[in-house]
Amino acid sequence: MLAGCILPALWIAWRGFTEQLGAEPVDAAVHEVGRWAVRFLLLTLAVTPLRRIGRWQRVQSVRRMLGVTAFAYLALHFALYIVLQNLDLFRVAKEIVLRFYLTIGFVALIGLGALAITSTDRMIRRLGRRWPQLHTLVYPLTALGLWHDLLQAKRNLDEATLMVGFFLWLIGVRLLAKRSWGLKPLPLLGLGVATVAATVGFEAAWYTFATGLDGLRVAAANLAPEITVRPVHWLALTVLVPVALAILRRQPAVTPVRAASPVRSARPSA
Repeated sequence: MLAGCILPALWIAWRGFTEQLGAEPVDAAVHEVGRWAVRFLLLTLAVTPLRRIGRWQRVQSVRRMLGVTAFAYLALHFALYIVLQNLDLFRVAKEIVLRFYLTIGFVALIGLGALAITSTDRMIRRLGRRWPQLHTLVYPLTALGLWHDLLQAKRNLDEATLMVGFFLWLIGVRLLAKRSWGLKPLPLLGLGVATVAATVGFEAAWYTFATGLDGLRVAAANLAPEITVRPVHWLALTVLVPVALAILRRQPAVTPVRAASPVRSARPSA
């Protein structure tokens, strides 16, 4: 698992050393690492739903590792941004204050840093019941990270839209889990449909109000057969996986029938 967490960073570094990141490799690396930070954040939030739907108790053990990895990538993202600014810390601080998308990104960095520091066994014991309350901040902090990603993505919103869709589903499945019927196949299917519809609406609204493009045309493109695969298509396929998993988990286990051993006839003693 640790190797899987490190591999994206190694791959980005290799692409940088082999001049595969384009004319501005540091800038490209900043964005690549930032995207991986968001991905690991969402993977962290996906652990609990997967454990409940798939009844995989052991998957819970990797949640803290994924969360700390998300913060590590976010810290690397910020460090590369400092390099991009020629190590001018005064300029970095000025940019954080003046640029709103950098401000919310920095708030997310500080908040996730606090969560990472308190993720050790010792801190969990010291905080006691306050630890789960503190770590519910991961939801608004993830939302800030997604907002930061959307603002800096400008007109290429494919990945950011997909991540927003995943986040909406992860919030929705937690609300469903509070009901006794919530994690059954039919409610999960309804949640998937609602998530896809909400993501389509969000994407159209964002293009309309943030970029000035025609959001209705963007929404219609999701239904056009000649258009290439769009983010909501990937989202629709992904949200079907928990539904299938819930169906499989509801199937009764088949107990193998053992063949009856032959009964030896008792012989009368002579």
